Amino acid sequence: MTADNKNATLVYMPALNEATTIVEVIQSITSLENLGVLKVLVVDDGSDDNTSQLAQKAGAMIIKHQSNKGVGAAFQTAIGFAIDNDYGTFVSIDADGQFKSSEIQKLIEPIKNKLSDFVLGIRFENGRPLNMSKVKYYGNKLVNGIISKISGNKILDASCGFRAYSSEALLHLNLHGNFTYTHETILDLLDKNLVIEQVPISVTYFPDRESRVAGNILTYGKRTSRIIFKCYKDYAPFYFFFNIGLFFLFISILLGGFVLKNWIKTGSISPYKSFGIVALAFFGIFFLFLILALIGDMLSRIRRNQERMLYSLKKKMK
Repeated sequence: MTADNKNATLVYMPALNEATTIVEVIQSITSLENLGVLKVLVVDDGSDDNTSQLAQKAGAMIIKHQSNKGVGAAFQTAIGFAIDNDYGTFVSIDADGQFKSSEIQKLIEPIKNKLSDFVLGIRFENGRPLNMSKVKYYGNKLVNGIISKISGNKILDASCGFRAYSSEALLHLNLHGNFTYTHETILDLLDKNLVIEQVPISVTYFPDRESRVAGNILTYGKRTSRIIFKCYKDYAPFYFFFNIGLFFLFISILLGGFVLKNWIKTGSISPYKSFGIVALAFFGIFFLFLILALIGDMLSRIRRNQERMLYSLKKKMK
């Protein structure tokens, strides 16, 4: 650890069998000028080619996972390294050359100027990028809407991996997903009232190259949905459980209203007695979800207090 790292930027990239592109990407980063001290960290997430050797020869620092753990786990490895070595700014970028290294300056400038705690790249400033499938494009739009709803902020590209963080943002992060980290990171930092900025960036999609994360859109959608589901439960527990309860309340009101109308009209609930029983049962389920919502909200407050203590502990250990 050196004091110089406080003014340095660590550029991190996850890599899985990226031997054909990683040297070019590293060289494009290390050749950048007027950005102060730039250092490159490659987290090799279980490659079975010579990605690590080539990256090291190109001047990058290497951390290698012995097996593939997922980009979320690779990201957590990288932020642990950045915190331990006291880097002032942290940038994540892909190892396949999708993003332009020259645009790193756009991401770190708001952080260097103390205007933002973390900066997201936006790929969709001019609509759907060339060669990006419609399924992925509209899938991203859907995810953006969900993350915006949960966080209470308009998020324009929740899934983009090209982004920058201040050292304070890294200290605040507490993540749990191994498959991906992009959505959880946004929710976690916004939940702690850190300042976000979003800037347009360029992206190139290669039609003959399969995404390491989203090669199978169904698998990606399933895993991402599970992460978003967990994030919604963790970061907005009251609304999560209460909204589920509202479904049962709605059915209860419909059935109960129907039985009540029949009773007013005929003076009897027959032959709809079973409807009334189901209505009462559904109302009971709604009440249970309401209790879960209140308990979840209480536990969320406890979690926030624990994370504040964890932040203070990380700060003291630096």
